[in-house]
Amino acid sequence: MKKLFVTLCAAVLLAGCASGTSSQPKEDKTLTIGASVTPHAEILNHIKPVLEEKGYNVEIKQFTDYDLPNKGLAEGSLDANYFQHKPYLDEWMVKAKEEGKLTSVFAVHFEPLGIYSVKHKDLNVKEKAVIGIPNDPTNGGRALKLLEANGIIKLTEGKGIDATINDIVENPKNVEVKPMVAENCARNIQDLDYAVVNGNNALSAKISDKVLATEDKTSEAAQTFANIIAVQKGHEDDQKIKDLIDALNSEDVKKFIEDEYDGIVVPLVPAK
Repeated sequence: MKKLFVTLCAAVLLAGCASGTSSQPKEDKTLTIGASVTPHAEILNHIKPVLEEKGYNVEIKQFTDYDLPNKGLAEGSLDANYFQHKPYLDEWMVKAKEEGKLTSVFAVHFEPLGIYSVKHKDLNVKEKAVIGIPNDPTNGGRALKLLEANGIIKLTEGKGIDATINDIVENPKNVEVKPMVAENCARNIQDLDYAVVNGNNALSAKISDKVLATEDKTSEAAQTFANIIAVQKGHEDDQKIKDLIDALNSEDVKKFIEDEYDGIVVPLVPAK
């Protein structure tokens, strides 16, 4: 009887140990990131081997609809996304009634707006030239500030990137500033004298070599519109997110961006 009791006790203890071992959570080594195709997914693909060496199964989901990466992140089907700047993220959360759900954790690069032309070799702007600019408030104001910085127009004193075409107070060449959907500034550039184009749209339209002037890396726009890694609030300190940031925050990524995009995309890494 005593022998049976000892055997039963041993079995119970072994079962308890096995149960305790199986209940320990395994480290999550799956990393799913939403990104626009150019340059974001390309940069992520460059660092994918670094993350795989750390044991991660990395999936990069590419999007052309800018609404979907934030929806996926809010719903939990993505661990992070990389396609936007913080003002866009903040605006999206308000419109989607998801305030406070997502947050920025790291700035990777800046895509300066540039003045492009397929008709002209310089910014010696002719009388009544037609200049396309993005029609959204964020990029429209940036475009106007860039035109002002290059002496094409003058805006109301003190106006920043919140400027609109109603703030144009001097227009010595009587240029027509034509707001349009941002993507169309690049697509329809052959119908314009000049167009103010986002870096990623210039890359997609293959007009990077037609740039005549860009925003400065130290400008107000560069500080405000850095392209970011966004995650769900509360997951900022997840190990997988820390490892993603570490992989991006390197001299190697800086060199890749500089070599691949020739100034159309400006690295903000490695961050000090």
